[in-house]
Amino acid sequence: MRRKIPGTDLLVAFETAARHQSFTRAAEELSLTQSAVCRKISALEDYLGVQLFNRVKKRVTLSSAGQIYARQVRENLKRIEHDTLSLMAHRNAGRVLELAVIPTFANRWLIPRLADFQSHNPEITLDLTTRNEPFMFIDTPFDAAIHFGDPVWPGAITEYLFGEEMVPVCTPQLLKGKTSVEPSDLEQMPLLHQSSRPDAWREWFEVAGLANVNAMGGSRYEVFAMLVEAAKAGLGVALMPRFFVLKEIASGELVVPCPQVLHNQRSYYLVYPEDKMESESLQAFCGWLREQARIYREQEAL
Repeated sequence: MRRKIPGTDLLVAFETAARHQSFTRAAEELSLTQSAVCRKISALEDYLGVQLFNRVKKRVTLSSAGQIYARQVRENLKRIEHDTLSLMAHRNAGRVLELAVIPTFANRWLIPRLADFQSHNPEITLDLTTRNEPFMFIDTPFDAAIHFGDPVWPGAITEYLFGEEMVPVCTPQLLKGKTSVEPSDLEQMPLLHQSSRPDAWREWFEVAGLANVNAMGGSRYEVFAMLVEAAKAGLGVALMPRFFVLKEIASGELVVPCPQVLHNQRSYYLVYPEDKMESESLQAFCGWLREQARIYREQEAL
């Protein structure tokens, strides 16, 4: 049966015009004439039987249906482009594993160790994409994910990697000549927060024996990588997973002003769908990651 799909040239013209909210700018990006873009949009609307743009004088705006369709088309074109580039890049390079990873975890823990994996598995290519939240594997190209949270992921197998210790860090200059301070002193300093963990500072103060501390004030950052840079810039005290800032602590760029540690109840997990358990490439990566996690846990226990 013939698929009910409009031509990709029509979809590309629509997505470009929708992104710019302009047929003229779409024409410039696509190296077409404005009239050619208009014809493609009109042809797509005729094919769908739906008006995608509202045309008022010389301006165009997306209709309600156009807004929804633009998001859907954009994601599907991205998927096609990704798959095409992956095939072009790796057509003679052996096996490819698609991994969804937490941004700062990837930058600070996983990537520095990947040279070892590649040296033992040169025929496997790893493609890393950042994802912070759980997703359904069936709707994505991913073979596995690194997840922080609870060991629950529908339709997938979760393997424990390691837990997390959070410590406060700041520049030595913020301590004004002191090597350490009391937990109560941090109440008077600007606190830096990670957006998805709004209660972390309150929990840390409770561990330090200080209840009813107003720990909600201060700047918020979406990812820990931003938090590291904010702390290094002297903007305040950040509460960080220790392994994210080992390099800065070793160099003296950041210091731990108080020894109290917040042991997070959640952990890091390797996650992969049940139907990919037999993949040789995935099993090679899983085996390597288990060993790296074991070594790290032993180092942390010392």
